[in-house]
Amino acid sequence: MTWWDNETDGALMYPEKQPELSDEEKDNIQFRNPEGSALRGKWGQSWDFLVNIWNDVNPKATRTQFGDFHGHGWVFRNVYRTDRKGNLMTSRGTKIKPDDPEKFKKAVHLEDIHQKAGMHCADCHVGSDVHGNGNLYNEPRAAIQIDCIDCHGTIEKPATLQVSGPSAGTARFKGKVITVAKDLTRIKARDERNRQIPMFQRATPERPLKKKNPDGKEVEFKNGEIVQNSLVEPGKWWRVVQTVDTVTPGKRDYNDASAYAKTVQRDGKTWGDSAVGESKLAHANSNMACYVCHTSWTTSCFGCHLPMSANKQKPMLHNEGQDNLRNYTQYNFQTLRDDIFMLGKDGTVTGHRIAPSRSTCAILVGSQNQNREFIYSQQQTVSSEGYSGQAFSTYVPHTVSTSETKVCTDCHVSKANDNNAIMAQLLMQGTNFVNFIGRYAWVAAGREGIHAVVVTERSEPQAVIGSDLHKLAYPDEYRKHTSGGSLLEEAYEHQANGEALSIQVRGEYAYVANGPGGLRIYDIANIDNKGFSERITTAPVSPIGQRFYVKTKFAAAVASPTTLGVDPTRKHRPENQEAIYRDDKQPIHSLYAYLYVADKYEGLILVSAATLLDGNPSNNFLKRALTWNPNGVLNGASNITIAGTYAYITTERGAVVVVNISDPARPRLVAELSGFKAPGAVAVQFRYAFVVDGDGLKVIDITLPEKPRVIESAVVKIAGAKNLYVARTYAYVAAGAEGLVIVDIEKPDKPKLDLAFNAEGKINDAHDVKVGMTNNSLFAYIADGKNGLRVVQLMSPEDNPNIFGFSPKPGPRLVATFPMKGEALALSKGIDRDRAVDESGNQLSVFNRRGARPFNLEEMQRLYLRDGQLFTVTDDVPPRPRKQPTPPKTEAGGSEFAFTDLMAEGVWQSILSYLRIVL
Repeated sequence: MTWWDNETDGALMYPEKQPELSDEEKDNIQFRNPEGSALRGKWGQSWDFLVNIWNDVNPKATRTQFGDFHGHGWVFRNVYRTDRKGNLMTSRGTKIKPDDPEKFKKAVHLEDIHQKAGMHCADCHVGSDVHGNGNLYNEPRAAIQIDCIDCHGTIEKPATLQVSGPSAGTARFKGKVITVAKDLTRIKARDERNRQIPMFQRATPERPLKKKNPDGKEVEFKNGEIVQNSLVEPGKWWRVVQTVDTVTPGKRDYNDASAYAKTVQRDGKTWGDSAVGESKLAHANSNMACYVCHTSWTTSCFGCHLPMSANKQKPMLHNEGQDNLRNYTQYNFQTLRDDIFMLGKDGTVTGHRIAPSRSTCAILVGSQNQNREFIYSQQQTVSSEGYSGQAFSTYVPHTVSTSETKVCTDCHVSKANDNNAIMAQLLMQGTNFVNFIGRYAWVAAGREGIHAVVVTERSEPQAVIGSDLHKLAYPDEYRKHTSGGSLLEEAYEHQANGEALSIQVRGEYAYVANGPGGLRIYDIANIDNKGFSERITTAPVSPIGQRFYVKTKFAAAVASPTTLGVDPTRKHRPENQEAIYRDDKQPIHSLYAYLYVADKYEGLILVSAATLLDGNPSNNFLKRALTWNPNGVLNGASNITIAGTYAYITTERGAVVVVNISDPARPRLVAELSGFKAPGAVAVQFRYAFVVDGDGLKVIDITLPEKPRVIESAVVKIAGAKNLYVARTYAYVAAGAEGLVIVDIEKPDKPKLDLAFNAEGKINDAHDVKVGMTNNSLFAYIADGKNGLRVVQLMSPEDNPNIFGFSPKPGPRLVATFPMKGEALALSKGIDRDRAVDESGNQLSVFNRRGARPFNLEEMQRLYLRDGQLFTVTDDVPPRPRKQPTPPKTEAGGSEFAFTDLMAEGVWQSILSYLRIVL
């Protein structure tokens, strides 16, 4: 199970009439559930509703099934097997129709196999794991003694039945240090007659083992087989499958797929030999946790909003040393997904093995003072080491399965080339699907400056105005919105110092390319503060205290290398094991200290902006760090995108210029790709760069970034294409009079038109589009020229039964509009919530385990490159290799000798290597 998203099947969870609660009623709800949405939902207002949710709500639910509430008011839901488009699947892999009344019975409920078998937590986490071992640890996982191999063994040998986890053999007992690992066979359980028996029993010739199954039939176990007896339910037992038996032909538990996955070697071809040694194995136990492949699903919480309100007296819920507090903080999770699978390197205590990762504790903070002024609102945090506070963690999902496991194409490039977005997600480069737009959508409106448009409600759930969730949780406000023509009413603006052509918001600042006005930075820290009459300003301290602009001839576009708060100038402490003090010794890359401006006449301009994150307002005197345009290669520069250590710059003369910025002070021209018709923008996803120009959408293969290649056949004709946004398997194109055009890019080298949407002609001047997710719905924000800002709901649980898929088919619907003066030309991208690392392997977000991190570039490339060439896989298990025959003996007692034997044994290659050295 995972948390419910506060939206799916919401018609059953919110009252038809909008609640009006007294302060006392609010206090009572918040005492048992600090999550803000509970104030609006039935689950917060009625304890009886919460207790009976299984019986009363589940029979009526059409999109999900609710689980328990863990005693504290948070609602949980079941997780089911789906395909990538969100279709529910049976155990045989067949699709279930969305309107099938028995669909939840037919679908595979993705339970952990241990739970499904009836095991309890204590059956794995015995003794010390639960109650401690006398030592203090800096993180809970460091105190764990058990590991998978302790019960299931390895491909080489059966289980030792001795713990081998991080804290194995380090206990304290009666003041003495114990250095012997715990023997699981010495732990006692009870049989059906309540007699003491070993928790683990192994059948041997000396001690044959027989047990009665639940039907009363006697089961006899073969030599070496292991049985585990329940610690909680006397008489209950399980046969423990041994990994070595799953890879050994002829054994009861042998499975080709298991043998292939566990014995395939680093060449990606050879398999079947479990005795070759871990150094040759692709998935060695010393380098990869068992549950990487055996995890059926992982949960990710993309963002939790913690707004603090001053002057609200609340009782303490924990032992913090005082009876009450005066500052109350709600806990509001935002986007919860179970369709995501990401990998990283685990922490130091677990040996830096490859492990599943998730978004967790990705905090946005707000604070309201005693005058109810929002002194800051939904702001990012930055870790002490300089990484973004949109945090990630390696973890043990506890969703183990032997049937719904990960397959080859979940972690390697598919031979069908249909998992580019899957790979981007896996490597934590982000997919732009769950990005956070927030309360304000930021629009560049040419000569009319910049606008911050309120697009959501303030309270929780933070529904987008006009959306399905808005209708459910805010029925009164929804009726008012629709009766008024679905127009947004609140916005704040600032005049342009030139012509606002491009905008990117990050933290407390908006970076704007102002055409002839150059680069201008606006302080937007008080955008939500009613105490400020001018909420957007160019000089929050004074013109003497800082300079927030850089003059250029014609700033056409500005790019921040990330939407996250990353500060490469901060110092690092060895004990934190970050950056230069982690296992791969990689610092935060210096490219994140700059803003990148594409100037029509001057080319690429770098502006140092690191001081904007140091908290000191007196040193923000921005200036050029570099101007780069060798031989006029960037003349007519119109747009810029940063992906890792590469800048992709479009030019009016028909070229996409690729620049290496691995050393920002010394950019290097990589390629000048021609054949484009006035390209307007570039979007990058893993191995591909997508370009819009006068012809439509085109594709560049950047598998090898230093050798980009235009795919001539990959073209989708789109009239008036101006800008684009790539989110998972779709490219959203702002196409002028055509409105919003959606292109299917599941196979990036074979893009195809999915649909065009213009809201019956209302969207007819689309210049830009950005996509973001709120709760469990997806939205497109469109800069629609003279029509203003358009908000389009792309999908929601109400209208899309496949909402829990990795990339469900969008069904756009216009839900809100904000008319504005001038032309709506560009939008700010939202916060990247699933991007922990860039395309060049540079870490962006903090990891919550000491020593844990995302893959670096070399580690990423091992998954899809072999000897510098693309490596692809299928999910089919190749035929098991035949065992090599023993060479026949000669009369002299040696082996017959042939040239082919030299090649087979690698001797010839050794001779050639020797000759190369000698010669």
